[in-house]
Amino acid sequence: MKANEVKLLKFLNGPKQFTIPIYQRTYSWELKQCEQLFNDILKAGADDKTEGYFIGSIVYIDKGIYQVSTVPQLHVIDGQQRLTTIFLLLKALSQKLKEHGSVEDINDKKIVNYYLLNAEENDELRHKLILTQSDMESLFNILEDRDLPTTISKHVKDNYEFFQKRVSESNIVHLYRGIAKLIIIDVALDRGKDNPQLIFESLNSTGLELSQADLIRNFILMGLEPKEQTELYTEYWYRMEQNFGHSEYSEKFDRFMRDYLTIKKGMIPNIGEVYEEFKLFSRVYSSVKELVEDIYWYSKFFVNIEFEKESDEEIRNVFSAINELKVNVSYPFIIRVYNDYEKKIITKDIFLKILRFVEAYVFRRAICGIPTNSLNKTFAILYNEIDQSNYLESIMAAFSLKDSYRKFPADDEFLTQISMRDVYSLKIRNYLLDKLENHERKELVNVDTYTIEHIMPQTLTDEWKKELGPKWEETYNYYLHTLGNITLTGYNSEYSNRPFKEKQTMEGGFKDSPIRLNRDLAVLSKWDRDEITKRAKKLADSAIAIWKYPYLPPETLAKYQMNIEEETQYSLQDYKNINDKNLTIYDELKKRICNLGSDVSQEFKKLYIAFKVSTNFADLVPKKNGFDVYLNLDFSEIKDPQEWCEDVSDKGHWANGNIKFKLEGRKDLDYAMLLIKQAYDSMTGADNA
Repeated sequence: MKANEVKLLKFLNGPKQFTIPIYQRTYSWELKQCEQLFNDILKAGADDKTEGYFIGSIVYIDKGIYQVSTVPQLHVIDGQQRLTTIFLLLKALSQKLKEHGSVEDINDKKIVNYYLLNAEENDELRHKLILTQSDMESLFNILEDRDLPTTISKHVKDNYEFFQKRVSESNIVHLYRGIAKLIIIDVALDRGKDNPQLIFESLNSTGLELSQADLIRNFILMGLEPKEQTELYTEYWYRMEQNFGHSEYSEKFDRFMRDYLTIKKGMIPNIGEVYEEFKLFSRVYSSVKELVEDIYWYSKFFVNIEFEKESDEEIRNVFSAINELKVNVSYPFIIRVYNDYEKKIITKDIFLKILRFVEAYVFRRAICGIPTNSLNKTFAILYNEIDQSNYLESIMAAFSLKDSYRKFPADDEFLTQISMRDVYSLKIRNYLLDKLENHERKELVNVDTYTIEHIMPQTLTDEWKKELGPKWEETYNYYLHTLGNITLTGYNSEYSNRPFKEKQTMEGGFKDSPIRLNRDLAVLSKWDRDEITKRAKKLADSAIAIWKYPYLPPETLAKYQMNIEEETQYSLQDYKNINDKNLTIYDELKKRICNLGSDVSQEFKKLYIAFKVSTNFADLVPKKNGFDVYLNLDFSEIKDPQEWCEDVSDKGHWANGNIKFKLEGRKDLDYAMLLIKQAYDSMTGADNA
């Protein structure tokens, strides 16, 4: 690596071309960053005591003597935001100088020919700065004084127009002097000797903070040769960016990668630590292409759920309902089931039923006032409770057998709560009324075009007090915001606090309403506590049918109850000895063990991690410096030339198996797998095949 302090204009002068790798984010500086830079440049230019103004580093890979082109091509890995911004500012200054004339020793042609273009070159080599595809044409057209393309880069256009305006209002002598004082650190890397990713991460540059998505993309693609970068970016990453949408890409992709890691690792990383967790996880994959293919595959499920892009209308509608409940913590579970549906492991009918149980589980808990802080962990490990041979039944049992703060509220509790609680104050009240109104209805009503109406109004008149009876105040205080007393109308202001009979018979009244929720109201002779209670009971019965409980016959549930263990609720997060070192070992070891056969499954127990076929063949007990590995095999049967194994048949231990050995480093994985495979072969009979 070569690093030198240099004046920016000297750095730009002479034939050279800065290329922005395709994996880099697009130009994204906002007007506030441009304004800060412009003001700082003016201030430096006006102050004779200021000799230089540092604006950060430009880091690039220099092909050096191996370049074929006469124009040195510099592959920029950090600094493109500043470079692009300076180019736009210099172009705005050159336009002003064309009208104004020379300033000191500079004019418009010198700015263009020295700093913005390679004046003696043609075609693409003429340009000193090659941005990514979505920005490149807009910048080219501005520098060449052409009209902007049909599809413009908004930030390039807006920031250039900002600089045009500020340059026209400013002292251009001070401005040029300020630009001439700009200093950068010129950092040239050698691809064969330097690690661009490590250098990139250690930089303390000015500008916009990179998102987790930016860091992950750079980490994956930066170390590859340009041809492979282009192939992987074009075939996979660019498609992901398009699917996520440019404006929401960073935020949504950060969330997706957290869900992806939750699925792959069985533990939920902090949203701000996704990148660090990903770097550890990525070592499991033998090739970058394999990793990117896998990310792309799972990203399609996330996008279809989050943006409701699933082509099947029934499935898409349930995704919409789950999103309305704002329960994206369920995504790791749903994505895994979605994957099974896509691979035809389960039918559409089973997939829909599972999605509706997820919806019902979340909604019933909201109605019953159960805190949501446990849901992320519940959904992170729920898939582990699936019995592939009884897919739907095992999910229903898993939901039914949850208790305490994880419980799926049964019908009796749900009926009581939905009938009596204040549902008007719930954030999901529109969702509730929408589902009640449109249940089993083919011609759906758009609830958002209606407003919520209190049948017994929020402000009582004397006539209403009389109709409610002697205990009107108690009725008002207890039932005003409950399910039985609210409905939908397009005539909320007209209804006001009119008497019940007038609300029935007026134009647009209950008798004239197309809303099903108002049918019973159209035929009643009065509205009081009894009628509110009756209506609440009827709507609650409908709610039971909409948000179904996963009931199983007692004998079926008893089968799962007998088999269920407390340990099935555990995940990697519950092992206190899991750390960065042994997590890396675990990730690679898990992949190798699961690759022994499609019949291998993994379970998180209270004190160990089990790998099993019909039963456990290998158990891992996390230790601070690695794992104790137990093999379910007689000590006399193991072939262990390096004598790692210990006979523990007469010693107490939590895990299964009579053989124990220690695994403390990745270098020992090959030999560890030789031992573990013997236990697997013995369990499956493969050693006798």
